[in-house]
Amino acid sequence: MSDKNWTEIPTGGVIEEAGNAASYETGSWRTYRPLWSEEKCIHCLRCWAGCPDSSVLLKDGKVTGIDYEHCKGCGICAHECPVDPKAIEMKLETDVTG
Repeated sequence: MSDKNWTEIPTGGVIEEAGNAASYETGSWRTYRPLWSEEKCIHCLRCWAGCPDSSVLLKDGKVTGIDYEHCKGCGICAHECPVDPKAIEMKLETDVTG
């Protein structure tokens, strides 16, 4: 939280410092959670390319999971998945345990 009072806060839409998105954990905004299946994934990277939050995690060119601290649950990753059945399934956050 900021130590500024309301008169010191800049007008909305102003980015005071570049490259600070990683410091804002926005996962608590989520209504739906993407559940990734390692067994179904073919590592085509469509989910990674489509994710507006850079929340699809990669290592050595392969998907390794989802960054739930930054994922807002938009579902683009699941929509882009070409696998049938989908390697990423969207579930209500309230229905997911753990």
